[in-house]
Amino acid sequence: MRDAENAAFARGVSVEALMDEAGAGIARTIRKFFPRPGTCVVYAGKGHNGGDALVAAEHLQRLGWKIDIVLAFPEEDCAALTQKKFQALRERSLGDMSILVRSHTIILDGLLGLGAKHLLREPIRTLAHEINRRRREESAFVFAIDLPSGMDSDSGEIDPEDCVVADFTITIAFAKHGLVVDEALDYVGRIEVVPLVDLPPPDTAPNELMAAPYALAPLLPRRKFSAYKNQFGRVGIVAGSEGFLGAAIMTTKGALRGGAGLVHLFVPRDLYPLVIDLAPEEAMVKPLKSYKDLAEQKNVDVWAIGPGLGMERAADIVKFIETAAQPMVLDADALNALVGKLPMLKRSPGPRLLTPHPGEMDRLVESGKMSRAGRARTFTEHFPVTLMLKGSRSVVCESGKPLSYNSAGNPGMATGGMGDVLTGVCAALVAQKLSMYDAARVGAWVCGRAAEMSIFQSGESEQSLLPGDVLKHLGRAFNEIRAR
Repeated sequence: MRDAENAAFARGVSVEALMDEAGAGIARTIRKFFPRPGTCVVYAGKGHNGGDALVAAEHLQRLGWKIDIVLAFPEEDCAALTQKKFQALRERSLGDMSILVRSHTIILDGLLGLGAKHLLREPIRTLAHEINRRRREESAFVFAIDLPSGMDSDSGEIDPEDCVVADFTITIAFAKHGLVVDEALDYVGRIEVVPLVDLPPPDTAPNELMAAPYALAPLLPRRKFSAYKNQFGRVGIVAGSEGFLGAAIMTTKGALRGGAGLVHLFVPRDLYPLVIDLAPEEAMVKPLKSYKDLAEQKNVDVWAIGPGLGMERAADIVKFIETAAQPMVLDADALNALVGKLPMLKRSPGPRLLTPHPGEMDRLVESGKMSRAGRARTFTEHFPVTLMLKGSRSVVCESGKPLSYNSAGNPGMATGGMGDVLTGVCAALVAQKLSMYDAARVGAWVCGRAAEMSIFQSGESEQSLLPGDVLKHLGRAFNEIRAR
């Protein structure tokens, strides 16, 4: 970030131009989650981080937001540019006579920026405590600018007694490494990257990436007007068992909503009468005498295997994973079937995307105290697969490629069936010629963003959110990628 800023300044870009661009991006992000005006309380430090927050507040005020400002230091002690932005906002406030019902409150944490240490001093420490109290007692949503005050941007180190707890962290231009370490998760919350057009890309290839709309957009080109279904692939789904048929249905719907040209759901013959009444009419349900017959299905381009499958026929599934040449997305009981048999992945003739949640990952391999990023990298160094380790800030890893963190999603997704939808979406993206790595990155993001839309735009809550809500909003999530 520092190198990019210096390069921009050398080309004649002004500090104020970058601040104005950053502030506008911060305001856009806030409106992405809170489209209706509310009350915005700005906690501004004396540096340019506070200036970014004040510029964002001015944009929000023009849209009808009520703005309250808390300066950490006397105005005359602030940086000259921060003073200028404060004065501009104050002048606008004098003419603000609007009377609106504002039902929600957000807090902008603009106290400290890059370079600040995690041990807070007064008066910042007291204000950080005040932000956390208001979040806790007044149900305010906290947006941290660049990083939560009290966190080290490089290491993610925090003082848990003092660090601001953010619901959203809006990081400018590039995500900082400290934001993605495991210990920082509950202090950083949802990460949104605000790109700056005046900053050049890094000179060296990064070891880590943040999946965000502007980075994912090139992976989803618009379809040609002459397109037809066979160009977007045939997905074969092997999922469901007695008592777990819903998993098969949600995976199927995920593949359909993910854009696959054709979707086939394969089930044992004894389950066919039950599944045919539940399956979406757009899918083809095909009964099998045995899962050994899967090898005869040559008209499938990509397989999605595992959700709700059970372990009764695990041996047949393992053999199929080992021998089939088509790409496969493996989840749930397909992963459980691989426990103790991982070396066979080295013999599989086709690409494999494994999508374990933390419990499934623990069953596959012991990790000790290794970080999630370390676990993912170690696993893909040993096995020639793509791994999506699900959870808060899901990580996607493949040997020879940067580790990718997902930026979208919320705790409402911690409910059964979300992974089934994701499995279907990822398989559909692979069928549309995305690599396993890119399909995992896009799939995780659109499912996470669809969950956010369900809560912030359609009235669901973290308690009420269901996989069906994610399915309903997948189209809007895909459109948001293309809008960038």
